Amino acid sequence: MQFWFKRILSGAVLFGALLPVAAHATPSTHIWAPSTDTQAFGTVHLTHDVYAPVDKDSAGNRVAPVINLGLEAGVSPSDKVGVEVGFDVIQAGVAADASPAYYNAKVATPENALGEGMPAIAVGGYLFGTSSDKTDYNVIYGKVGRTFGSLGRLSVGYYTGNDKLLLDELGNKANNGVMACWEDTLSSVSDNLWAAVEYMGGDNFLGTLNIGVAWVFTPEVSVLAGYDRLNNRDLTGVADTFTLQLDLNF
Repeated sequence: MQFWFKRILSGAVLFGALLPVAAHATPSTHIWAPSTDTQAFGTVHLTHDVYAPVDKDSAGNRVAPVINLGLEAGVSPSDKVGVEVGFDVIQAGVAADASPAYYNAKVATPENALGEGMPAIAVGGYLFGTSSDKTDYNVIYGKVGRTFGSLGRLSVGYYTGNDKLLLDELGNKANNGVMACWEDTLSSVSDNLWAAVEYMGGDNFLGTLNIGVAWVFTPEVSVLAGYDRLNNRDLTGVADTFTLQLDLNF
């Protein structure tokens, strides 16, 4: 992920967690929104994400990229219930950088863990900032996911957050929305290649359509490249970003 609010952006849009594939910005994610995955027990996941606005701002100036450093850890020894906790440090070159830390946590069950044919189920929260009504977005979500053979994995969910910060371009409350994602390993090309198309609803800065691919060099190292488009293009002066995300497991 993956921060991400109009006051921080000042015309730029942030895109995750975003990401990321399982764990880029914020909690384990696809490209931008949280997934149903968690880090394995004893695994520490480090991510370095860059979100570069594609367009110039309304004054014709280049907008500085947003940089996210995140750390996640798997803390549950159970093979039926995964738990991860983590934090992100976000730098966007604005006043909110004075409170750059955001915390997250997730509890999830893998597919079939609760019975044959059962989907993966996840509940969690992220963007828990440390500055009241400035960075405490307090996003809570639930999501289910299921793999359908060669069709890949589909997941759907819903989120809600702080209605004082998750706003549309007019300052109206826009603090909830649906989440959906298709993802798959493109084995016909390479077992190392993963792709996803993801949607997160809402007229706030979290509402995006994201497309990305990742290359898994080893189980410990992967790189994701993606393109992200804000749902509400009136929210900021720059609606599209390119993201590059490096993920390391220890």
